[in-house]
Amino acid sequence: MSSSQQYISTRSSGAEVLNFEDAVIRGLAPDGGLYIPKSIPKVDSATLNSWKNKSFQELAFEVLSLYISRAEVPAKDLKSLVERSYSTFRAPEVTPVRELNREKNLYLLELFHGPTYAFKDVALQFVGNLFEYFLARKNAGKAENAPDRDIVTVVGATSGDTGSAAIYGLRNKKDVSVFILYPTGRVSPIQESQMTTVLDPNVHTVSVNGTFDDCQDLVKQVFADTEFNAKYHVGAVNSINWSRILAQMTYYFYAYFQLLKARGDDCKVRFVVPTGNFGDILAGFYAKRMGLPVDELVIATNSNDILYRFFQSGSYSKSAGAGEKPVVHATMSPAMDILVSSNFERFLWYAARENAAQSDAEAGKIVNQWMSELKTSGSFTVPKAVYAAAKKEFSSERSSDEDTTNTINRVYTEITPKYILDPHSAVAVHAALRRSDADQSAAYVALSTAHPAKFADAVDVALKGQEGYDFENVLPQEFKDFSKKEKRIITASKPDVSIIKDIIVKQLSK
Repeated sequence: MSSSQQYISTRSSGAEVLNFEDAVIRGLAPDGGLYIPKSIPKVDSATLNSWKNKSFQELAFEVLSLYISRAEVPAKDLKSLVERSYSTFRAPEVTPVRELNREKNLYLLELFHGPTYAFKDVALQFVGNLFEYFLARKNAGKAENAPDRDIVTVVGATSGDTGSAAIYGLRNKKDVSVFILYPTGRVSPIQESQMTTVLDPNVHTVSVNGTFDDCQDLVKQVFADTEFNAKYHVGAVNSINWSRILAQMTYYFYAYFQLLKARGDDCKVRFVVPTGNFGDILAGFYAKRMGLPVDELVIATNSNDILYRFFQSGSYSKSAGAGEKPVVHATMSPAMDILVSSNFERFLWYAARENAAQSDAEAGKIVNQWMSELKTSGSFTVPKAVYAAAKKEFSSERSSDEDTTNTINRVYTEITPKYILDPHSAVAVHAALRRSDADQSAAYVALSTAHPAKFADAVDVALKGQEGYDFENVLPQEFKDFSKKEKRIITASKPDVSIIKDIIVKQLSK
């Protein structure tokens, strides 16, 4: 099964239509929008039934084939890309489902078995191989230093896990240079070490004196500079890149089939997702639209709760209240410390197209207007029909740092004795417990996005003094070895795009 899928920008007039390869290599559209498939493929119940016993790799091949035409990536090549991408994972299932507590209908989808111990590996191992595949094909027969040789300069922002996963996915890839921007002092020491100890010559980590949103804005400004973009062939690996979302769809299907095996075919499944930039749960939205019978998608936020507030009011606002300044709170779950969730724009396009627009072009115009209002005034409010449609697709829960700490402790001591959650997974489990306490009619699958070793401080706060707990036993050996390794960091004194462009030019000239 394969598709001749086409891609458009969320802000476009509909005139420009791209194939999969161009959408992936470009990353961000010239109009500032995000690429989405022109249509969402449907999977019927007979096909779903034929998929239920497939391995993760086999399932990934089937899902990816619906969005990537055989003309762009032949079946044999796609299978090879999938096998290579997931051969780096420590768990044979790639993303295993673990039962936390049968009585509470509580399960955990462990997404941290890749090379950097974070869920971003599921997508970025594939994306790295995909970049290399496309470039090798473009450069076949060209000399090493030929002026017409295609290159990609990947520029990304990270609140912690994307950076290391992108670096491990792209390190030493031919014709690819990668620049990762992260907010100084706002990622965990382990996350910083994972990025800065990779010394491959094509990898550059940039510590920016600012917030994650500053870093994300800088990336968008680099993309918006058409002259710079054209000269240095800028590409994206943040979840603004469509291939990231696509690769993450597989684990929703895989988790669903694992639950059916554990609980029977009449089991209702609800996914609870710790959400920062909205990419992880957006993959669940696509899986649901494709035909996966997901009963509910729950957005779990920390105190950076722009999404939670939207689902209470229909207003998407950087500020928590009238007259308040927009603030990014530093929390125990730092990868979620984001003011504006970029991927929410993709969902808003569908909500606009189906409830407020007569055409793709009109939907693009509406989304463009909303994004313009967000930039100029810090907020926008959607029409009632769009808000009602959004609430049918998602619900939301919010957790405080106290909730996060208590949940890590409660799981370790009571719910699943001796099991240790990282703080982001704890945000999801806290939300899942609230839901399961109120409604026992479904299985709740919390997405576990990172290994607890990546967030030592938060885990220690929650578990220090508990019987049998010693954080040294949680740390993988490679994490213990970071202190002995050389580090390489480039610093940017302020979030200024001219500083970032100077860094890129200087490093590429080497």
